[in-house]
Amino acid sequence: MRVTVLGSGTSQGVPVIACECEVCQSGNSKDVRLRSSILISAEEQNYVIDTGPDFRMQMLREKVKSLRGVLYTHEHKDHLGGLDDIRAFNYREGRKMDIFSTERVYKAIQKEFHYIFSEVKYPGIPEVEWNQISTDPFKLPDGPIVTPIQVMHYKMPVLGFRIADFTYITDAKTISEEEIEKIKGTKILIVNALHRSSHLSHFNLDEALRFVDIIKPEQTYLTHISHLFGLHDEIETELPKGVNLAFDGLTFEI
Repeated sequence: MRVTVLGSGTSQGVPVIACECEVCQSGNSKDVRLRSSILISAEEQNYVIDTGPDFRMQMLREKVKSLRGVLYTHEHKDHLGGLDDIRAFNYREGRKMDIFSTERVYKAIQKEFHYIFSEVKYPGIPEVEWNQISTDPFKLPDGPIVTPIQVMHYKMPVLGFRIADFTYITDAKTISEEEIEKIKGTKILIVNALHRSSHLSHFNLDEALRFVDIIKPEQTYLTHISHLFGLHDEIETELPKGVNLAFDGLTFEI
């Protein structure tokens, strides 16, 4: 199984519009962060976790020619906004796109993309096949088994996902002991770390590192990075062994 980080940025991305801070003006490509998402390639199929507003650009950058399904963590715009662009795969592959989400997230999709579900179907609109998920394990079509991990994004439930020895968690502030048990044994972990300061709905760096100490993976990548965190190369020098910042285009094998 191969994992590609499509985006490692927070809801505004990096650079932030009209911002003149040193991070947003950086010439280092690793300081350019699209909205958070990953591509999972397993058993000759591709699956994406979240279709943020940068989904189209991410698919073009990684030259993705086929997509079997999309898993959704939660309903915020930076994780849903690019859903319309799955229609390119509808056309290319001649089928509806399987999407996997809780009922809550699906209701948000129905509201946000109401034209997909209207009685009058316009040519070229996206076509989706909803698969309802909860916190129970499920099997991806033509793919691996996925174990959802429920985390809390302040008061909003968000799903992380574990596949074999890999776990992806974004937009987490708190995680129950029961859900942590599902994550233990993970060898590679991607988890959000917004910046150094305390935040209402996200792990900051200290909280993310404490979580890593509990899970003890072989390798951790921090994602959902804000421009307020600092420059990529400078942050890297501060991180403990086995912990690195994710960056857009990062690829690794499980």
